[in-house]
Amino acid sequence: MSIAPLALLALGDLRGTERWLLGAALCFATLGDVLLDWPGNYFVLGLCAFLVTQLLYAALFARDWRRPWQLTGFTRAACLAVLVLSIALTAWMWPNLGKLAVPVTVYIGALTVMVESALLAQFKTKWIVLGAVLFMLSDSLLGVNRFKMDVPLRDYLVWATYYLGQCGIVLGYLQEKQDKR
Repeated sequence: MSIAPLALLALGDLRGTERWLLGAALCFATLGDVLLDWPGNYFVLGLCAFLVTQLLYAALFARDWRRPWQLTGFTRAACLAVLVLSIALTAWMWPNLGKLAVPVTVYIGALTVMVESALLAQFKTKWIVLGAVLFMLSDSLLGVNRFKMDVPLRDYLVWATYYLGQCGIVLGYLQEKQDKR
């Protein structure tokens, strides 16, 4: 199962740079899905594809940052919480990361930047932020399962949070842009 249909939906509704950023993010996510599911050890390549996805999403969301920043107390607290949780997750998994310590840490950093970028945009619809958080939860479950301990019902939890996260990001973003027209 792939998120490719979301890419087609996004490409049909957006224009310009937003269309390119969202479409490219979804294409790299689809590539990451394929690489992680492909027989053999393509974990690092899948991680790289999703790294690009996170950076493209962060760039997309940064286009909506309000300047100068007028951050609410909630936004500040949420950004701090995401950062602290990311650092704690990395520290907890660190002893088990081995040769993958650097790529996994870089990826967690990019994932954190993506979620914080969604928070800093202060979108009217909360679906985008919820989607970003669910995407982060999905990848955290994958990481914990791979490097720390077995996660009960991992496949169900990962796929549910991943697809709901992607849907939240894409459909929320499309709604946000439609409301601004």
